[in-house]
Amino acid sequence: MGIHRLDRTEARRIAVRAQLLDTPRPTDLVTVVQRLTLLQIDPTAAVAPSADLVAWSRLGSSYQPVHLQQALEQHRMLFEHNAMVRPMSDLGLYLADAASWPSRAMSREWLRANDRFRRGILDLLGTSGPLLSRDIPDTSVVAWPSTGWTNNRNVTQMLEFLMMRGEVAIAGRRGRQRLWDLAERVYPADLPEMSMDEARRRRDERRLRALGIARAKGTALPNEPADVGGAGEPATVEGVSGTWRVDPEAIRQPFTGRTALLSPFDRLVHDRVRASELFDFEYTLEMYKPKAKRRWGYFALPVLHHDRLVGKVDATADRKSGTLLVHAIHEDVSFTREMTDAVHHEIEELASWLQLTAKGPGSRQSS
Repeated sequence: MGIHRLDRTEARRIAVRAQLLDTPRPTDLVTVVQRLTLLQIDPTAAVAPSADLVAWSRLGSSYQPVHLQQALEQHRMLFEHNAMVRPMSDLGLYLADAASWPSRAMSREWLRANDRFRRGILDLLGTSGPLLSRDIPDTSVVAWPSTGWTNNRNVTQMLEFLMMRGEVAIAGRRGRQRLWDLAERVYPADLPEMSMDEARRRRDERRLRALGIARAKGTALPNEPADVGGAGEPATVEGVSGTWRVDPEAIRQPFTGRTALLSPFDRLVHDRVRASELFDFEYTLEMYKPKAKRRWGYFALPVLHHDRLVGKVDATADRKSGTLLVHAIHEDVSFTREMTDAVHHEIEELASWLQLTAKGPGSRQSS
């Protein structure tokens, strides 16, 4: 197998196409999630929840958050697992190693010590589910030890463990709270069996197809490895040291770009090293920084223009006043008139989708 030699323009276009950020746009949510493999669940909603922002940036204003809820809770075309929304067609890839979970000795011992607690939860869900975690009594014998927020949160921890073991599943949500039920009531019964090695290989292939081009080992998302292992074929990128893995079917495909505002958790930018190497794009999520130390804003939205990441939009949705407040538009490169108009258009589209009125730079009500 030879090594593909790519210039940076082609490498960027592979990455953008793989993430469905070129034109024409996809037309339905399930297709988007099947291609991306996941939507990350994150409670931050300074503009909108990240899963909704990622879907909107692909589908446009035809997408509404209720579509995600329907796909999860009614049609069961998607499922929520370990803080990710995934296509139900991939379920077997994530349950293949459920029987051997958990791998850590401390976790296995905690499960053994609390086996009666585990069986009690399953019995209760069997007779009364789906239930919120607060509706499940804590009958643990040994408390879950942690130096973090999970310390002594025994019901939640047990439910998380049972989810990873394929015994319970998230049946839906009531507000931000998860509804738990027996997995057999949520998941299809006819899952194909596969080995852990086969599941891992297919996850690597799916991950690389979603990214287009990646390092064999990159920056992981929470609960989602960055590794693509031996998936795809080796490649080099002009001006960037080291080797990559590339989806060979993505090379030299037609490209028509567009402008998009992205979630800070978007997979095009989540690997900050990759974003720097391919796009010369510097980004840090600054919501955890003191306000005085922020360069771009609390939840600044990366700006994609064709095959370049060209800036950030610092915006906040103020639902009480009915406005999308645009605090600043940061230009990483000097915007042309075309780029300026395109970014302003996307700001207005975002505000309209949120049923807000844009105010500030890039809006009709600039001040």
